[in-house]
Amino acid sequence: MSKKEIKNSLIEQLAMLGATAEHYIDLINDYMGLWDVKTALMADIKKRGVTYKDFSSVGIEMQKNNPSVKELVMVNRQMLSILKELGLSTANLGGVDDGEEM
Repeated sequence: MSKKEIKNSLIEQLAMLGATAEHYIDLINDYMGLWDVKTALMADIKKRGVTYKDFSSVGIEMQKNNPSVKELVMVNRQMLSILKELGLSTANLGGVDDGEEM
């Protein structure tokens, strides 16, 4: 899904819940800002890996943990917190359950 599709989906879900105040739109904008950060962190992890080679101050090669991994966990946690604050969860979704599992 594109960023625009995700934002529109969140707005639509809130509208179905009757939550149309500007406060909710502001939270969606915060969520989408975090979505951008998450996307950048994931790109960094894909590029550099979970660990990467670096050199110590004395020139010794060593493996370092990519800080983007830890940051990604925190960003995801905050995104889930925003969804919870908005009252959006899979429990609120309508539709037909076709019995298929992912």
